[in-house]
Amino acid sequence: MQEEIKLFDSELKVMNVLWNEGDLPAKQIADKLTRDIGWNKNTTYTLIKRCIKKGAIERIEPNFVCRARILKETVQLAETNELIGKIFDGSVNNLFAALLGRKELSDAQIEKLRKMVDELE
Repeated sequence: MQEEIKLFDSELKVMNVLWNEGDLPAKQIADKLTRDIGWNKNTTYTLIKRCIKKGAIERIEPNFVCRARILKETVQLAETNELIGKIFDGSVNNLFAALLGRKELSDAQIEKLRKMVDELE
């Protein structure tokens, strides 16, 4: 089991590139984030180095290739647990009530949720 690493939103943008594209040189990550969100190269390199220090990214030489050391699912679970704890008083029921109360779900989405709940029982 991976240890929990707290990542900030900007660091998650870097991680999403790696999760979506696989191992990449830091330069390609910087180029992509410059195109997609307008960051300059130095910003991206600073965030990559922060992720390396936290243990979220492994640096591979030559060419400063970056590899994700944590799974997206691990981060999603940790963030979900934090959200439930902070905003919904630790209650999954309160989270689902808030989501379902939005009434923007299609019939297909509702049926998919029913199947997911059935599988848990």
